[in-house]
Amino acid sequence: MTTSDDLTVLGALAEPSRRALYDHVAAADSPVSREQAAQAVGLPVHSAKFHLDRLVEEGLLDVEFKRLSGRSGPGAGRPTKLYRRSGRTLDVSLPPRRYDLAGAILAEAFDAVTVTGGALRDAVATAAATTGRELAAQPPAPRARRPLARVAQLLERYGYEPRLSPDGTELALDNCPFDRLAREHTDLVCSLNLALVEGAVDGLGCPEVRPRLDPTPGHCCVRATTTTST
Repeated sequence: MTTSDDLTVLGALAEPSRRALYDHVAAADSPVSREQAAQAVGLPVHSAKFHLDRLVEEGLLDVEFKRLSGRSGPGAGRPTKLYRRSGRTLDVSLPPRRYDLAGAILAEAFDAVTVTGGALRDAVATAAATTGRELAAQPPAPRARRPLARVAQLLERYGYEPRLSPDGTELALDNCPFDRLAREHTDLVCSLNLALVEGAVDGLGCPEVRPRLDPTPGHCCVRATTTTST
């Protein structure tokens, strides 16, 4: 899920009545019916139903069906549709940041060091490269024909804000998804970035693409070149 997708979802909460319904459901100790939610925020039931179902569509609420009377069998009536907060997590930042991705890589590296006793930097590079290959394997596959453009399309999903040179032979990354970490632990995070991009290149099957470290203030420390133009 991209930052743009999360912003779209959060936009559903811009409508005051919908936000009030979401806040009520999220704060409830147990799932609530549309009638209960409507009464709590002072809305007609049909309006509450519309907004609640929109929140379900956006993945902010989940639903379940339950007979509130506790009875079952013939004559027990239809189950009531109940709403509860979903387990979805939204993480929006501008420019995009992916500290969750960095955290997963560092945790994997720590686990590896705990088992093998190896060097942390080497473990981080290995974990980052593995993650890069895994990202490359996730659908949908980049649709660009040229190798560097394919790499750019993949990295765009993860907040790197790639920018191809006019002749299509060089790729700059205008944003570091791990910016705060990179400021405090520059060498470690730059090596993580390089290994991740190298893994992504390998996973996409683009041996023509050559990532390298080329730190530039305000940008990701990794650039990539190719001898094949886009």
